[in-house]
Parts: sequence; structure tokens; C-alpha cells
Amino acid sequence: MAVTRNQIEDSLNTLELPDGGTLVSRDMIRALTVDDGVVRFVIEAPSPGIASQMEPLRRAAETVVAALEGVKSVSVALTAHGPAPKPAAPSLKIGGHPKAQDGPTRPGGVDRILAVASGKGGVGKSTVSSNLAVALARAGRKVGLLDADIYGPSQPRMMGASGRPASPDGKTIIPLQAHGVTLMSIGFMVEEGKAVVWRGPMLMGALQQMLGQVEWGKLDVLIVDLPPGTGDVQLTLCTKSQLTGAIVVSTPQDVALLDARKALDMFATLKTPVLGLIENMSSFVCPDCGHEAHIFGHGGVAAEAEKLGLPLLGALPIDLDTRLAGDAGAPIATGDGPAARAYAAMAERLIAGGMA
Repeated sequence: MAVTRNQIEDSLNTLELPDGGTLVSRDMIRALTVDDGVVRFVIEAPSPGIASQMEPLRRAAETVVAALEGVKSVSVALTAHGPAPKPAAPSLKIGGHPKAQDGPTRPGGVDRILAVASGKGGVGKSTVSSNLAVALARAGRKVGLLDADIYGPSQPRMMGASGRPASPDGKTIIPLQAHGVTLMSIGFMVEEGKAVVWRGPMLMGALQQMLGQVEWGKLDVLIVDLPPGTGDVQLTLCTKSQLTGAIVVSTPQDVALLDARKALDMFATLKTPVLGLIENMSSFVCPDCGHEAHIFGHGGVAAEAEKLGLPLLGALPIDLDTRLAGDAGAPIATGDGPAARAYAAMAERLIAGGMA
């Protein structure tokens, strides 16, 4: 007498599961076949963890089915039902040769692009960029901050932001947010402490991607924190984007001013308007006695601005709290002290002049 499917299921229904029900009532039997007394089926557990505990039940299922009249052999496999594997995240590669474009472009929804530049490193350009971005955001502007210092990105640390930007399709880049500012940096795409060893074309390609592929949204102003000097990134930004203008940061020191003049000459050569100068580390006020010292000289940037007929947007002191705030990822402009008020005044001046 041939064994039937119903007989097999009835026998399996006698095996109680530890948490209630049977293999049949819990719908755990799969691929049941009966061929001339040869029975095969699969027990599918709800998860791999449960399956690892079900071997005794698998053997019991084999035993009760083998005891049925007409069964010649039984083969029972144990498997587990798990969540569907998540699709792999689209691969987003930053850097590479830039793509050809018809002319200077501006990201959709961005009204103005301001470059913050310096002739040399160490004058506080990135500190000024982050705090100015925060001050403009606090003044009610929709602000983006692009860290274009590919070799030395510092905005992730200064803005207290971390994590890799998402890319839903391998092309579009979703930026991060910090202190009311939309933020993008190559620092989010590489491990902290890992050097970016790229030639000029890769720098240009990365800048083009961060300008054109990032979903900046609707911005009143996008601030671009440039690397020091007059190299590939500056050339690409000035020639390939519709740059509103540049702000040059320098200390009053003669050596810094020599390089600042080169930056000013570069912008003049590339026909990029300079909107003003900022004198950073202008003075130091002793927190104990109140004495004001001019460590790097005094008034050099103001004199240069007057000579060139450019506005002096602000003179910022060298200040321990500003350094501590930047290292902690909470720019000093988020507070309400003297330095925060100085940045707020600069932001208001830019807004009033239609520059931001």
C-alpha cells in the first residue's frame, strides 16, 4: 500500500514544537515529495539561530515518517528562513579625471558661491570658513560648506560631523548636516589619518563631483574652503564654476601678506572678484591682565585692503576659545561671546552687501 501525503503530514503533526504548535501547523514543511515509497521534504526554521537547535526534531521527523507503512526511505533536510539580503550599496568613487563641461556651472538651487582663500597655510582660513558658515546660518541664511582642501580636510573635525555621505544610485551624493549647515568634505570619504595621494586631474575631478553631484538643495550661499596657495583646485573652481567672489584671509605678518598678495593676483588673473579681506590673529588679549599684544604685527591686512580699494570684512583676535571650539567640533560662532559676535558682524556685512 502506497503512503500518501496526508498520512505523512498526520505523522508529522504528532511532533510538538517547544514553543507550541507542530511542523505542519506552523507551516515549516517545504518541498514534500513521495515517489514509490521514497519520501523527501525540508524543514524550514524561522531563523538560522532556531535551525541550529532543531536537529533532534529533524531526526524525530525522519523516525515517525519511516515508521509509516509503505515508506522505503526518508530524507529530511533542515534549512532556515532569513531576511532577504540587503542590496549592496551603490559604489561611489570620488576622484578621477574631470568630465568635460560646456562652461562654468553652478549647482542647481545654489544662489551664490563664495570661496574662502589664503596665500599660505596656517592663517586660520578653515576656522574662518566654518565659523562664517555657522554665523550666516544663525542669521537665517541657508548655507552650504564645501571643504575643498583635498589634501588636508579639516571641516569634519571643526564642524563635529562624521559618517560617510549616502549615495542612493552611485552618482548622487547626500551631504551631511551640522550646526544648521549643509556639509561636504573629502574627509568623509577616506579614513581619518589616511593620506590622499592624487595628481592634479584627480583633484579637479573630485572637486567637480563635490560641486555637481552633491544634493545641496536650496542654498542662499555655498562657502568653499579652498586649500592654501594658487594651484589646481583654485584654478578649477574659478574657471569651471560660476563663482560669486572670493574672500582672502591673512594674518598681519609680512610673510603671510606676501602670499596673500599672490592669491589676490591669482583671482585678478582669473577675473574672479575679491569681495573683501579678513585679518585673522590680529591681536592677542591676555586673559589675566587684559594687555593686548600684536604677535603677528598689526594692521597689515587693513592697509592692503585700503591700498586695493577692498573692504576689510573683519579683524579677528588670536583666541584660545576659538581653537578649543574648533577642536571640539562646535565652532565658536555657535556661542554668544566676543568671537561669536565678531563672526555675526561679518555675516551681517556680507548679507547687507548682497554677497550672501
